[in-house]
Formats: sequence, C-alpha cells, structure tokens
Amino acid sequence: MTVTVFVPRDSAAVSVGADDVAEAIARVAQQRSLDLRIVRNGSRGMFWLEPMVEVATPAGRVAYGPVSAGDVTGLFEAGFVEGGAHRLRLGPTEDIPYLKNQERLTFARVGITDPVSLADYEAHGGWRGLRAALGMRDADIVEQVTASGLRGRGGAAFPAGIKWRTVLQTAADQKYVVCNADEGDSGTFSDRMIMEGDPFVLIEGMAIAAIAVGATLGYIYLRSEYPDAERTLYAALAAAREAGLLGGDILGSGRAFDIDIRRGAGAYICGEETAMLDSLEGKRGMVRPKPPLPAIAGLFGKPSVINNVITLASVPIILDRGARFYADYGMGRSRGTLPFQLAGNIKHGGLVEKAFGLTLRELLYDFGGGSATGRPIRAVQVGGPLGQYLPASKFDTPLDYEAFAAAGGMVGHGGVVAFDDTVDMAVMARYAMEFCAIESCGKCTPCRIGSVRGVEVIDRLRAGKRRAQSLELLRDLCDTMANASLCAMGGLTPGPVMSAVEHFPEDFGLPREGGVAKMS
Repeated sequence: MTVTVFVPRDSAAVSVGADDVAEAIARVAQQRSLDLRIVRNGSRGMFWLEPMVEVATPAGRVAYGPVSAGDVTGLFEAGFVEGGAHRLRLGPTEDIPYLKNQERLTFARVGITDPVSLADYEAHGGWRGLRAALGMRDADIVEQVTASGLRGRGGAAFPAGIKWRTVLQTAADQKYVVCNADEGDSGTFSDRMIMEGDPFVLIEGMAIAAIAVGATLGYIYLRSEYPDAERTLYAALAAAREAGLLGGDILGSGRAFDIDIRRGAGAYICGEETAMLDSLEGKRGMVRPKPPLPAIAGLFGKPSVINNVITLASVPIILDRGARFYADYGMGRSRGTLPFQLAGNIKHGGLVEKAFGLTLRELLYDFGGGSATGRPIRAVQVGGPLGQYLPASKFDTPLDYEAFAAAGGMVGHGGVVAFDDTVDMAVMARYAMEFCAIESCGKCTPCRIGSVRGVEVIDRLRAGKRRAQSLELLRDLCDTMANASLCAMGGLTPGPVMSAVEHFPEDFGLPREGGVAKMS
C-alpha cells in the first residue's frame, strides 16, 4: 500500500530545510524499497514546528516536527510511516491545540491539500462557490457578499459588497478585478501562505468577483519578495485555464475571465490601492487623489474591484455556504474570521485564524505562548508598521474593528508583532517615522517633509534637548501629517509614534501624568 507523506513547500518551511527533508525522505524510502508518495503541501502555520512532516495513517494524519534531514533515518527506524513513536512525534495533527482551537474558513485547505492539484482542490470543496455564482444574477452575488459582512482584510476594512456594487452599477466597456498581493506590512504573511498553500481559492474568489461585476480580466499585483508564491500561482493559473476554469468560456457558462500576474518592484507605497494602479499601468507608483474612486475609474480609468488576497480568498466559502453561515462568525460589525499572524518576540509564531472577538491577550498567550525570551510582553504592534504600539493594559481589548479603534488600535491585515520588556520604545517610534521617510512616494508635503523632520525631532527628544518644546513640536507635526497627508502612509504614521510617547514616556525621558506623557 502506498504511504503518503506531507512535507510543506511553503517558503517559511523551505527556509529552515523542508526541501532537504523531502529529499532525504525520498532517498531513504527508495533505499528501503518502500512505496511512498511525497506531497508538498502548504504550511499549517505553526512555524516553530517547521519543517513539520505529516504521514497519512488509517487513523488520520500524524505530525512530526521540527524535522531536519538528519532526523529522517531515525524516523524511518521508529516506524514513522505507520505513525510510530519518536521524540519528534506531535500526535494527530488535528489534535494539536494551536490548530484545534482555530476556526479555519479561508484557510480550510491550507496544509491539507497539494496546492497545485485541481483534483485535490475539488475534492475538498473547491469550485462550489464559483458554480453557485454562475447560476445567480450578478446583483444577487453582490448581495450575498454584502450580507455576509465581509470587509476588506487590509487597513481600511471597507465593506467588500459595497465596493463590488459600485463597480457593478458603473457602466463601462471594460472592467477589472485587481488583487493587491503586495503584502508589505511587518509581521504579515497570510497572503503569502494562501498563494503558496491554496492558490486556487484566490483564483476562484477573483473569478466570482468578475462574474458579479462583469469584469473579464484580472491582475494579481504580487510582492517582488515572493518568488515561491509566483511560481505556485503560475502553475495554478495554467491548470485552471486547461480545465476551463479561466478563459473565454468558464465551465461552459459563456462567461469570460482570465488572470495575469504583475510583480511589484518593492515599494511599500504600492500597497496603497491607487499607487498600485499607477504601478500596474507602468508608471511610478504614486498615490492618486480621490475622487474618482477606483471602483468608478480605476485601472486604465475603468471600474475596478480592488481587494487583497485574504478578502478575495474569503469569497468562495460565502457563495458555497451562504452569507448567513459566514456572518455567524465574529462580533458586532466585524463578521467572519481573520487570519492573525503572530511574529516578533513570541514563543509560538505562526498563523491563527479565529472569528473576530478574541482578545489580544488570548492571542499572545493562549496561542503565542508568551514571549520567546520568557520575559513579560511590554508592547504589541497590530496592523503593520502604521499600527499603534499597545501596552499590556490594552491586551484585553477584543480584536474587532470598532472595539480596537476605540482603544486606539488598528486591526489592519491582522499582523501582530510582540516586544518584551527590553524594548526601547523611543527607538521604535523613531523607526516608524524613518520608515515613512524612506517609503513615502513624495507626492504630498506633510508625508514627504514631515517624516524627515519627525525623525529629527525624535532624535532631539531622545538626546534630552529641550524636551518640552520638542514634544510639543512632535505633537503639532503629527497632527499635520494625520490630517493633511494624501494617503494613509503619512496619515497613519503618527499612530505608532504618538502611542509610543503616550504609553511609554519614560523611554523618551518624559515624566508620566495620568499614565501618559506630560508635556512640561
């Protein structure tokens, strides 16, 4: 009987030796004349256990990890192909608490299937959402997405259905679906994991969006640092075209839609949707003023649906299971699930897909296991480099768009970066301002000049030069950037800067008053 062994092809696993492990398993199996099939699956998202090898047994999949190439012979000797005992044995994969306590909707197949196998994808529920959409009116598809409560899984959290409805209702001879896969926020990797571990769900989501709004062409704007994702996407797109799931006649419906990939050049600002559109059109990536909205005049001046990877990958299950099924997850106006990404000084870094409503503390300690150093977690940045730094007093805030905003935070793309009590928050504030200075497109003065001046003012604060005046100047500068910048790059940079000052004033040599920095 053929034994199936799973070794991740995810770039996080490959970076710690997964390719070597797969080669070693194939070699030892051949030496022992074992009938063994190796599937290069996606990562389950438990990065501290990578490379994590799974073996399919009659009782289900059994995991071992982290496995090195040097461990492989010993694993065979211990009978791991039957799920045998070994020091690296983790037990049944689905029983690992980190994984068992999640609600995986968008990531339902990641780590389970062969990412480039159409048969595998279909056997695990793939294309059911697309087939359902092909039997519906355009407006009804949009209504399903709207009723689900799905919001853009990026910074703005704008309702996806409203954006789609605008594109649908705008008359044009050409419409586009653009996937923003320029995942540049610090501590984020969920987009990459979908593209490497389940690319067909993104393709299906884009195809459903196209059918809903009448688009015939789509683009994936891919981060240049993701070569593994690029290779996987190209393979998946070729397979989808060959099977008639993309092209001039999708599944015999008479509807046409195809997808191409465009690689970015590494500019963070191109994660902003209008700068991304300029880049797609072959121009320098610079932010466009609004109006017009991209939903009305987007790519090449045509109506365009623009969503990120996780937003589009969440669509197939909504069309398959229904809007109510998806909306039953979450709380308040934050419906469904979000793949949170744990990074930084954290013991168990990785991906956690949960319904909105769990607290930051639960994420950091129940899943993350606390800091990697064992020291207290002092600060957390949620939502990428433009997200605020939150102190331990905010850790019981529910991860919900509105609740988090009320607490002075930003959920954003779900990236969570932890810092223990050795961090210098004045250094982190300076980093946030310097990041803006480096990555600004330069189009508006508050961002272009304000960020440079901001670095200088923070340096004066840290050096103890005229602290009261420097703090007042920093507040005024941040107020100008927040209210006068053209886009979120300059508009949100004051968030991490002033949150560091307010919650950790002692790192700037400032006294506290009422728990926040005192100006004089």
